[in-house]
Amino acid sequence: MDIHKATTFTTSPRHFHPIPNSVLVSPLHKLIQQRKLLKLHPLFCSSSHSHTVVKDPILQGGNESFGKSKETHFKNSRKKRVFFLDVNPICYKGSIPSLQSFAHWISLFFSQVSLTDPVIAVIDGERGNEYRRQLLPSYKAKRRKYWHQFPDAGKCQRNTIEKSHRLILDILHNCNVPVVKIESHEADDVIATLVEQVLQRGHRVVVASPDKDFKQLISDDVQIVMPVPEFNRWSFYTLKHYVAQYNCDPRSDLSLRCILGDEVDGVPGIQHVVPGFGRKTAMKLLKKHGTLENLLSAAAVRSVGRQYAQDALTKYADYLRRNYEVLSLKRDVSIHIEEQWLNERDAHNDSLVLSNFITSLKDSRNLNSQNRSHSNG
Repeated sequence: MDIHKATTFTTSPRHFHPIPNSVLVSPLHKLIQQRKLLKLHPLFCSSSHSHTVVKDPILQGGNESFGKSKETHFKNSRKKRVFFLDVNPICYKGSIPSLQSFAHWISLFFSQVSLTDPVIAVIDGERGNEYRRQLLPSYKAKRRKYWHQFPDAGKCQRNTIEKSHRLILDILHNCNVPVVKIESHEADDVIATLVEQVLQRGHRVVVASPDKDFKQLISDDVQIVMPVPEFNRWSFYTLKHYVAQYNCDPRSDLSLRCILGDEVDGVPGIQHVVPGFGRKTAMKLLKKHGTLENLLSAAAVRSVGRQYAQDALTKYADYLRRNYEVLSLKRDVSIHIEEQWLNERDAHNDSLVLSNFITSLKDSRNLNSQNRSHSNG
């Protein structure tokens, strides 16, 4: 696959760089509730100082992943670390698209988290939700395209939004970050596909995103680092955190979500049709059977639990398998990792590029305020 420079705006049908109109999804305001649910503390941040470096748990004593020996721990610490940046969520402040939010979180990410490690940024392709919407029309139905956030979104408004997209793209390019977009695929699926390829090369991976879908990728070699607004920092979420939170294998995470549903993504759980089938029942069954498919296969030939659960699993097996198809990350997107994406990132431009960007945003905000004052006057 050819690599296109971010400042070159020629495109190919499968892989190109300009940020699409629908780039901004997954509002950050959900993070505070997620943080409380996870009961995470800023374990891997040394202080609240502006130059704090968020420490990698793999390198910290006493933070070994579940079931890992010190020998495995040491081997992992020597592996190259590759970051995948899910761009969409950090472009929101609350539920509002915001360049200021992007500037804030990308600055902290480069200075405190990724440093000079390789970073690959991924954005949604146009019609990325189409496949899942065909399976389940309610999937992400509440999420609106970027310019639908605004009333009277005419040509002038669209031009402003396209300019914002280009600014984001330019910042990533000037900070030496390749940007990947695949037509008709969500960023999540592209990241999941590339993660597999990076792991096959013997590296370890950190996915930078608040999106809970990525929990299904967590392993000894795959971590998540998420932006946490209430602490104004990024925080690692590892296999150890997952086991402490759920007391089960991460491979059960997807199966659990298929049973319980995902309200944010518009995926109804089985409790909508069988109210008594809740988390406790689902966890108990999955601990015994491991995966949703194993559970459904067992329920088809013998009793696996109480009668209401048995009836639900046999009557709504197709319902649950549809949820699995919708919620599971695809790992077969037509893209191949480029070796140059795995090189150490040149970070010498970061400070200048980001400070200039933040200054320009402040100047623009001040100018808009002055114009509004004159209009009101």
